[in-house]
Formats: sequence, C-alpha cells, structure tokens
Amino acid sequence: MCGIAGFLTAARDTTEQMQAVVLSMASTLRHRGPDDSGTWVDQTAGVALGHRRLSVVDLSPLGHQPMHSATGRYIIVFNGEIYNFRALRNELEKRGRAFRGHSDTEVMLAAITEWGVDEAVVRFNGMFAFAVWDRQETQLHLVRDRFGEKPLYYGSFGETFVFGSELKALRAHPRFKGDIDRDALGLFMRYGYVPTPRCIYRDVRKLPPGAVLSLRANTPGAEPQPFVYWSAAEVALGAVAAPFAGSDEDATEQFERLLDDAVKLRLEADVPLGAFLSGGVDSSTIVALMQRHVAGQVKTFTVGFDEAPYNEAEDAKRVAHHLGTQHTELYVSPAEAMAVIPRLPTLYDEPFADSSQIPTFLISALARRHVTVSLSGDGGDELLAGYNRYLVTAGLSRRLVRSPLSVRALIARGLRTLAPGTWDRVFAGLKRVAPSLGGQRHIGDKLHRLAGVLANGQPDDVYTSVMSIWDRPSHVVLGTSDHRDAGIASPPDAKHLDDTQLMMLQDALTYLPDDILVKVDRASMGVSLETRVPFLDHRVAEFCWSLPMSLKVRDGQRKWLLRQVLRRYLPDGLFDRPKTGFAVPIAAWLRTPMRSWAADLLDAGRLRAQGYLNPDEVTVAWARHLSGQANYQDRLWCALMFETWLDEQRQYSTAQA
Repeated sequence: MCGIAGFLTAARDTTEQMQAVVLSMASTLRHRGPDDSGTWVDQTAGVALGHRRLSVVDLSPLGHQPMHSATGRYIIVFNGEIYNFRALRNELEKRGRAFRGHSDTEVMLAAITEWGVDEAVVRFNGMFAFAVWDRQETQLHLVRDRFGEKPLYYGSFGETFVFGSELKALRAHPRFKGDIDRDALGLFMRYGYVPTPRCIYRDVRKLPPGAVLSLRANTPGAEPQPFVYWSAAEVALGAVAAPFAGSDEDATEQFERLLDDAVKLRLEADVPLGAFLSGGVDSSTIVALMQRHVAGQVKTFTVGFDEAPYNEAEDAKRVAHHLGTQHTELYVSPAEAMAVIPRLPTLYDEPFADSSQIPTFLISALARRHVTVSLSGDGGDELLAGYNRYLVTAGLSRRLVRSPLSVRALIARGLRTLAPGTWDRVFAGLKRVAPSLGGQRHIGDKLHRLAGVLANGQPDDVYTSVMSIWDRPSHVVLGTSDHRDAGIASPPDAKHLDDTQLMMLQDALTYLPDDILVKVDRASMGVSLETRVPFLDHRVAEFCWSLPMSLKVRDGQRKWLLRQVLRRYLPDGLFDRPKTGFAVPIAAWLRTPMRSWAADLLDAGRLRAQGYLNPDEVTVAWARHLSGQANYQDRLWCALMFETWLDEQRQYSTAQA
C-alpha cells in the first residue's frame, strides 16, 4: 500500500522546480508509505511522478517506485495490491517476459507492455490506483480499481493537470486553487460524504471506480473523460438477468469456494498480517477462512465501548476463542474517542461524517501495533442484503410510490402520527419478538422522510430519502439547491429489479465506494496499515449478484447464504443476533462530554460570519437534540465535521502564506 502523486504541465518549469514540487506533493502522503519514497521527472514532456511506499510485497530495493518497464516505455507509480500477480507472472513468463524482482508492480508493467493499459487492467484482481506514463505516446493514464477501494483525485489548474491519492497532495501544488463547491457541500450535508465524481473543491474530481482517464502531453488544460472498463451496474444487471439456478447446497459450496480463494489470495504478504473482528457474520467468516490458510494463530483485533448497545467486543471475544485466534481488544472511553476528532480533517481531506470513522481509526491504530496488513469484512452487506434498511423499506419504494395519491397520503399521515423518537422506541421494543428489526437506529427520522416521499415523491426518491441526513440541503447550506446527485439515481436499465435489489445496487455504486471504503482507507492508511477486503473480489461480487433474493434473505434473516457457510465453522449462538453496526454513542456524547466542543463550533455568530451554513437551521437542530426532543446526531455530526474541516483549511492556508 502506498501513496501516489504527480502532474502534467505545459508550463515551462525547470527540472529542478518540477522535482521540488512533486517531492513536496509526495511528502504529504508519508503516512501512506513510510518505508521509501521516489520521484521521476521528464521536463521535456512536462510530467512528474511521485511515490511513497509501504513495503508489503518484495521488501527489497527492486520494489522501488517510480518503476520503469523492462523496455523503458512505461513508468508507473502504484497504490494497492494485485492479488493474482503470481498467475499473471507465470503467463507472462511463458510469453517470454523476464523479471528482476518479485513485486506485483513489475508484473503490472510487464502486463501493460504485453497487452496495453486497457486490456491489462481487466486482468488485474486487486485494489489499486495507479498512474502510468507512456513515453512513446507521451500519454498519462490514471486507473482505479473496480469498486474504488483505493482513492484517486485529479484536477486542472490552468496549464497544469494534477493528481494524487489524497487531496493534501494536490493542495501541495503551487497552482492549486481551493475554492469550495457549494453544491458539493450540499450533497455532503445530505449524505455525509461527497459523492463521486464530485469533490468539495470546485476544480477537482474523483476518478470513478472501474475507470481509466488518459491525457496527452501539451493538453493538461483539457477536460478528459474517464473510460469505464468495468461497470458494477452493468455486471450486476447482467447477473440478475441470468440468475444462479442451482440448489441451496450448490450455492453454498460455490460461494464458499470463491470466498475462500479470495481470502487466500489476500494473504500474500512479506509482513505480519491480521484481521478486524467484530463478532458479526462478515468478519467472523473472513477470520474463519483465514485460519484455514495461516500457519499458527490469526491475529484479530476489536474495539469496545462501555455503553452496552454499542459494544461488540464481548461477541468478538467469544468468536475469537472458538476459532483459536490471537485476539487483542481495546475498550475506548469518550475522552479517547474525542482525542481522535482533531485528526479527522487531516485524515479525510474533505468533509466526511460517518461517525464510525472514530472506532475505525482506533481499531486500525490498535492493529498497526502488531501487523502491517489487516483483512476486513466490509462489502458483505451490499452484496448479501445485510443492512436493516433493506427489510424496513422493502415494499415501500416503487410499488407504493406508484399507488394512488390518496393511498400514499393516508399512509404518510399514519407514519407521521408518531414522533420520530416514539418510532425509535417502538422498534427498540420489537427486539424481543423480531430481532432482525430491533437493531434499527434513528428509524423514526427515516420513516418521517419516507412519509414525505410517499406524499410527493418519485420512485428514485425513496433511496435518496432513506439515505438523506439533511433532506433539504438548501435549507442548511447557503447558496445551493436541493438537487440530487446523478450518481444516486437508479441505473436506466434497473426496472426489472425488486426494491431490495435496487437499494443494494445503489449502495454498491455510491455508499460503498464513497462512505465505507473511504472510511476504511483513510483511517487505516492514517496509521500506515493496509486493509484488504475479500468480499470485493470481483468474482465473489459477480456471483453474489447472480443469486436470487431467496438465497440472500430468507424468513426475515439477512445474508442467509453467508450464514450457511459460517455454520460450518461456528455454532449459531455465536453469530445469530441482530446487526448492530460499528457505531459510537455520538448522540449521548454530544449532550455530555462533547457538548462544549460542539457548542463552540455550532455557535450562530460563527456560522453567520463564515457564510456557508444557515445558523437558524443548525441552531434549531442543536437545541432540539440537547433537549431530547429528537436525535439529530447525524445532522449535527455533518455540521461539526464541516466546521472542523473548515478550520483545518484555514490553518493550512495560513501556514502556506
């Protein structure tokens, strides 16, 4: 795992100037690659590449980057891992390619030399973001993996095109302009993240997952359009149209075989390796499969809280004991969690408001004391219908929205009869009789937003409503509208999907890459820890999309097929419980230990002077939350994360001046 940065410019900078700038850009990414660094500059072509290395495979100097192909045509800087590089190397050796070391980077270059960028990348099974310069064609290619596990930002500023693993690398370029995009800010306040390809800065974009962006020398001011080499939507829709037709046992066998191979491939490392373990179905399955392939005990890690509803540490400990792992746990106090907050703006670079970013950082820091690589169970919910919202909203989307207005209005009035807090208590009480629904958090707020969709909305509005935090961004962000991001809308060919399938696909296209994977990547790389996600092996994902819903949800039980696999390794009692998620008690903390900190940031005078957030809306939400009338932790966390990010921006600008 590493960090990459660089630029392509038509400006007449000297070699020394270009060298200094790209070195400065790469240096901001030291946390992503503390073991080695390198730069390469071609002043005539106007290209500069920078790299920071976290040594995981081939720790020798032969893994140093920027790396040149054997022919000298290509130069690459690469962030990530190619898990099938050994198989690719064998194939390339049969074609006459020779190798000096044993890194996956060298195999990538040989593959690109053999087949070209577009054909080589579809052969890569891995997580990656890389830049490769073609000296023959004087062309720069930026490439991102299928699901967007690894980040890649880019933007044009006059005659200069810049790119990097994180925004801090782009900000280090002297031509960078940090103008805030208010529409992107509105989207952030709606979703808690800025959806791809948007960025909080006006002239910067994120490269979409599964895409290649190509740019020739002497055209850095152009607006290149990404080429999609792998589309999650197309693959998912194709798999749904040709569903798996085998028996339950056939599906279980094939799924276990694919997932087991994905885990095995992700154990390739020349450094210590472990896994995050929450005790839930996803992480427990990954650890169980790891234990089959690791000599000795798998190292597992979990973070716990004293607040019982948020504590999964005891569950994780029982699973670890049964599987025989070397388990380490850390209980976190509110003070220790609050100590992470000042680091969040620097870690995430743009506003990001998934509060589980705090325990994710803490478990990453815990794991990094013992290992360099950790496997994660992320992705299982999106592929196997694991989220509570799938059950709650099933049947409330397209069919209900298309019902007569009188019927929709009646249902909407019924949903609004109870206050959000009352709905929360109702669902909490359901835990005794319907455990699958009892784990819902903030369900009252979601049901009230659904009521608005039923009264006035369109089918696509259901997903936006369920996922929205501030459902009217124009009310809280000054100078923006309530437009929805185009990437959130249903794919045009998704009409044959049922409600749950549609939500799962929308999550895979948006929430997964822009929230879950961003959270894990920045938190782990902030402490120089590499995370690997077996569920996002594209072979596993494609198989999961082909499965009928009866193999994902059965008798109200989510991730049914995954549970059949896990039952081969664990007794039901160790994992058959309501989903809780990797959350922290932010609602209570904002009313007590975090209250003073939050009050300062949400001060109406401060907000009015800044001119970004509407102080009236924020003040009302803050007062209602403090009084206990409503749980507005998510809305307030969005505002707080933007305010802390804005403070960090000002401090950075002052330091640069």
